[in-house]
Amino acid sequence: QVQLVESGGGMVQAGGSLRLSCAASGRTFSSVTMGWFRQAPGKEREFVAAIGWSDGNTYYADSVKGRFTISRDNSKNMVYLQINSLKPDDTAVYYCAARRRPFWMGSRSNIGEYDYWGQGTQVTVSS
Repeated sequence: QVQLVESGGGMVQAGGSLRLSCAASGRTFSSVTMGWFRQAPGKEREFVAAIGWSDGNTYYADSVKGRFTISRDNSKNMVYLQINSLKPDDTAVYYCAARRRPFWMGSRSNIGEYDYWGQGTQVTVSS
């Protein structure tokens, strides 16, 4: 079992930045993909970014390319999501997730492929 705990959310003005953190604990896997998803009020949960735990390869949703950066610190079992130039449309609950597949396998943006989820952290962007 893997436990994921997000932190770093908050309320910011448009144009600001936030860094979300995800602490992973419990059973760990060498071939794991870590992902960030978000869910805005009244909308479905959507993929944001993914990173390979072992190789550090990254993959982003087109809507966030250039503003979001996913990274990881294997020594600390941490995954991060740096969000710059925040927009009101970025307002959502952001979730950290893990899937027991290497980065190159399957569909990294498919919510159904992720096995473990955190409880989420709220990001609110005011205009």
